[in-house]
Amino acid sequence: MKGMILTDTSAHLTSHKHIFLDDGHRSSEHRTWIVIVLCVVMMLAETVGGLLFGSIALIAEGLHMSTHAGALLLAALAYTYARKYADDPRFTFGTGKLGDLAAFTSAIALVMISALICYEAVNRILSPVPIDLGEAILIACLGLVVNVISAWLLSGDHHHSHPHDHAYEERDDRGASHHRHDRPRDTAHRDNNIRAAVIHVLADAAVAVFVIVGLLLARIFGWLWMDPVAGIIGAIVIAVWSYGLIRDTGAILLDMVPDKDTARKVRAAVESEGDELTDFHLWRLGPGHLGVILSIVTATDRDTDYYRAKLSRIPSVSHLTIELSRKSQSSLP
Repeated sequence: MKGMILTDTSAHLTSHKHIFLDDGHRSSEHRTWIVIVLCVVMMLAETVGGLLFGSIALIAEGLHMSTHAGALLLAALAYTYARKYADDPRFTFGTGKLGDLAAFTSAIALVMISALICYEAVNRILSPVPIDLGEAILIACLGLVVNVISAWLLSGDHHHSHPHDHAYEERDDRGASHHRHDRPRDTAHRDNNIRAAVIHVLADAAVAVFVIVGLLLARIFGWLWMDPVAGIIGAIVIAVWSYGLIRDTGAILLDMVPDKDTARKVRAAVESEGDELTDFHLWRLGPGHLGVILSIVTATDRDTDYYRAKLSRIPSVSHLTIELSRKSQSSLP
């Protein structure tokens, strides 16, 4: 028989915040918009150039760049929306997962692009078409340069990419500040939105590299079949990267345990002194932010503040709810 149940109510509804965005959220948002502008400028230049010089290849590349900009626009809007509505009470646990939702959507789009590339490549193998190799190589090189610049801009050289070189401040539900220097970079802390944007431009860059190699071999040895084969190889690379992104973001959207090491530490912290953990939920609220719900049975007179103090030492536990049940004296041996 269990006695009284105490629920932690230390988080006051009037002041408790549910803002679970990454430390580099604004920086990532700004860099994504910069890359979008770069893509739009290149899209207009290629399209106008194609119309002026009668180049279908340039026009096609301009249209391709428009899809590129569209995918990045999804990431940028997710950043902007998440920041704008971070305090909106309609979002029970904040807007930290919007980036993961955008990344999941972008990954699905990449899979579709991969399938389209394969379809077109197979058609080219079965029904070869003439290729202006010189112009095609020039356009592929131009696309590669734009994608490399975009990837560099998106990656950025800041604390988001080098977590072990910077301290960060974390606040618990009471508003107490904790400085940490050991935040790990794993699936619980990764910003999947910027990751999706980087994968998109890197996938484009990889395809450009394969295409350039294929076109050069076609020009030197007359192997026109190398162009579609290079496209198929690039499509496979895109599909592999997309699968990893879908797997990781899907797990977050379904609230799977994002960090087994943190789960182990939480359980050990509660059970190390003989208390029983009867219910335990751990999920990701946003990049670098974890939510925890615990049901603890204890025979001691400890209150929820005791367990909160112990768990506050575990990195990234940003939202903690504790239900405490006391064993009645009659149930003790």
